[in-house]
Amino acid sequence: MRVVPKEQILKRLAAENPWWDSPHGIADDYDRLTPREYLSLFHPLVTEKKVRRAILLMGPRRIGKTVMLHHCVRQLIAEGVPPRTIVYVSVDHPLYNGLGLDEFLALATDATHHDFTRQGGYVVFDEIQYLRGWERHLKALVDSHRQLQCIASGSAAAALRLKSIESGAGRFTDFLLPPLTFHEYLGLLEKQGLVTEKDDELHSTDIDALNKAFVHYLNFGGYPEVLFAPAIQADPGRFIKADIIDKVLLRDLPSLYGISDIQELNALFTTLAYNTAGEVTLDGLSKNSGVAKNTIKRYVEYLQAAFLIRVVHRLGRDGRRFQRANYFKVYLTNPSMRAALFSPIGADDEAMGALAETGIMSQWFHSTFPVHYARWDKRGEKGEVDIVGRGWAVEVKWSDRYFERPDELRSLLAFCRSTRPSDVGVTTRTQAGVKTVDGQMIEFQPTSVYCYGVGRNMVRGKRWRAASPPALRTVEGKE
Repeated sequence: MRVVPKEQILKRLAAENPWWDSPHGIADDYDRLTPREYLSLFHPLVTEKKVRRAILLMGPRRIGKTVMLHHCVRQLIAEGVPPRTIVYVSVDHPLYNGLGLDEFLALATDATHHDFTRQGGYVVFDEIQYLRGWERHLKALVDSHRQLQCIASGSAAAALRLKSIESGAGRFTDFLLPPLTFHEYLGLLEKQGLVTEKDDELHSTDIDALNKAFVHYLNFGGYPEVLFAPAIQADPGRFIKADIIDKVLLRDLPSLYGISDIQELNALFTTLAYNTAGEVTLDGLSKNSGVAKNTIKRYVEYLQAAFLIRVVHRLGRDGRRFQRANYFKVYLTNPSMRAALFSPIGADDEAMGALAETGIMSQWFHSTFPVHYARWDKRGEKGEVDIVGRGWAVEVKWSDRYFERPDELRSLLAFCRSTRPSDVGVTTRTQAGVKTVDGQMIEFQPTSVYCYGVGRNMVRGKRWRAASPPALRTVEGKE
């Protein structure tokens, strides 16, 4: 049996780096795609050389990490970086099996005649989780070569390893790429005109058209590849479930954590996905599934680390965390996963309220500041508020009823009396405006406009204005 010769590996490496011979850009497959707005946040980390750290781009499968890496290369070249000082390696290619990061650098030096270890440059390792012990190798590379800027990407398995092994502490800068935000979705479809901004406020120019786009986004909009593929939208389960969800549940997580009963994990995720935006308990999940509570707890942690779900913790009416976190909410990180697992929903579907809330929460995927919900049941008084942040609260409604009858927002009003948040908002289906109930000013805004605003503000690094709830009005700055 013949060993693959070095020349073949060098040819493959050259094919992955077309800018070496054609230094004006990247491959046509990537060049024709519109860059995600998150590139404006990611690229400055790549070019920052004062801090010696590798940049680790993480995120769910198929949300555009590889495309963004190539767009980053294109921007580096446009800024004057010599093309042959940039090397991209798709670590998961079979030809590279068994090669270490130092060997990749040696091959790149042979191919470009640029000594990366001595002269520095940019090296991009895509899907680095396929290299066993990648975190130790990458840390060693950062420590050994001061002039080398290392960028790596990883999907579920890489993120899990990063969280479970601390060998990269102080050497990696994490960048989490979320699924498409609603703001990006409208931009890619050239429908930005459906939302306008005036006096720091967002308004819809055609709320019916915007809501139609919002429902489509919830069903199909999280993955860039699905956006322009009617065939995939006709059968989302074939692409999203088989190619994305199943690979995480059936391959990534079992291989990483030695999970033996894959059916248990799959059943738990299916249950959580169907009940997205719903409150659950470990005891309840354990009783319904017959799986031990400690096992359920581990599974929930794994699913969250794999970017499939997001856990949101509960506050009481006084805005404080409970000593024992018995109750929590679970959201899909990408609402379109629900359509793939079950079926797409319509604007009047019973599940629309929960999916709209899931869509809003997914806009916060990239953020690090805490978001909670509030629920209480004490001395005969019950109440719940959907989203609570530091000094603000938002109730998500896919209905105009509470705009007409704001006094029925009893839970929200009770929470406001206890915590005195400075900003309070309620989303609606079509209505917008400000009303005062029992001395509390409440700002109403259509759910689709609010979702757009949260996604836009996240990617543009804006902070909430003190005079109103998040996304309704903004000024430049950072949270």
